[in-house]
Amino acid sequence: MNQPAERVLVVDDEPYLADLVATALRYEGYTAETAGTCAETAARVTGFRPDLIVLDVMLPDGSGLDLCHRLRREGRAAPVVFLTARDATEDKIAGLTAGGDDYVTKPFSLEELIARVRTVLRRTSGARPAEARLAFADLVIDEDAYEVRRGDAPLDLTPTEFRLLRYLVVNAGRVLSKRQILDHVWNHDHGGSDGVVQTYVSYLRRKVDAVEPPLIHTIPRVGYVLRLPKDG
Repeated sequence: MNQPAERVLVVDDEPYLADLVATALRYEGYTAETAGTCAETAARVTGFRPDLIVLDVMLPDGSGLDLCHRLRREGRAAPVVFLTARDATEDKIAGLTAGGDDYVTKPFSLEELIARVRTVLRRTSGARPAEARLAFADLVIDEDAYEVRRGDAPLDLTPTEFRLLRYLVVNAGRVLSKRQILDHVWNHDHGGSDGVVQTYVSYLRRKVDAVEPPLIHTIPRVGYVLRLPKDG
């Protein structure tokens, strides 16, 4: 399998701008998600586990600078590229002092921002953990090696199946609707048909649940959940 795409979280309270930047990053080969508040960012950092965060300084529920401080105190090492409309030298110093790795002022060109993201990731890639694993029951996802195992057996997954399984594992025990899965796994880039989710869940179930116990469960008229079977 190919090496998984680096993950970038784009945080801005203007949904149009966040989606525009995320779409441009996906076009360049990155996996990108968006957030619009400090609270949403904290949840995305835990679930999405970004390799880099593009972070607006001014957010509705707090300061991006304070958020960066908090992430660093919690041991979150993902580099941060700040976005702001303020270009005073003291503001740039504040951003870098808060733990930021670069600083881009609005308005900016997408080409410049992507170049900054690429440069920061290249500079900091050696500092990321040597191993990143997700696990549920006897299912293990090794993100660095881009490998999946169920017990002692390796599973040969396509890139889409890998993303789908990762999303299910990150949200283990939580029922996910087809629309949620479509939005997160296909990054809003699919034509919008929920049927593709059912198709790929079926593909994935044949591989993951080829042995007992089954882990991927259908909740009728609601969606899907990764969990151990309930007793009885």
